[in-house]
Amino acid sequence: MTSDARPGPDSVDIVVLVSGSGTLLQALIDACADPAYGVRIVAVGADRACVGIERAERAGIPTFVCRLSDFETRQEWDAALASHLEAAHSRLVVTAGFMRLLGVRSLGERTVVNTHPALLPSFPGAHGVRDALAYGVKVTGSTCHLVDGGVDTGPIIEQRTVVVADNDTEQTLHERIKVLERQMLVDNVGRMARDGFTVEGRAVRLGPR
Repeated sequence: MTSDARPGPDSVDIVVLVSGSGTLLQALIDACADPAYGVRIVAVGADRACVGIERAERAGIPTFVCRLSDFETRQEWDAALASHLEAAHSRLVVTAGFMRLLGVRSLGERTVVNTHPALLPSFPGAHGVRDALAYGVKVTGSTCHLVDGGVDTGPIIEQRTVVVADNDTEQTLHERIKVLERQMLVDNVGRMARDGFTVEGRAVRLGPR
């Protein structure tokens, strides 16, 4: 299944940013194969060569790689990333396992959606699953949220939970979180595209105002 399966006339164009294996991206690619989903992936970008880029290429989606190491400063990298996003003419960006913080230029006036493998505001950052397990929580999960200038600090769109088993390791717990994380991302990006959304303070409401 690929994303070039005749999107509907009112499909919303999105850009997806990845850094790794691209399983979240693949969930979106599969969803976009249904014209009723209302979303078309017009570009996939990465900060490094990765399997996610290969998935996009197999699906016939334009790709770009913007490496931080190719620039003298983070600000220059962020400006270059912003140029790629502008070229895609999309106001909705999804960071699907993208391991870089977006700066002022790349955020711009865009709506950026991310998922995090913990129940924010608890356990932000790159090791959310490990930190939750080490803390001894009995319930964790995933958060779908808007991206702002901080580390996993943007307004929350939705959260889904996973019960922590006594014998869980970081890997087994993360695998269960990933299953619901993929579906939550697909559900929320689709609803935002089809039905719209509003943000009032930290409250995100999907659907018509």
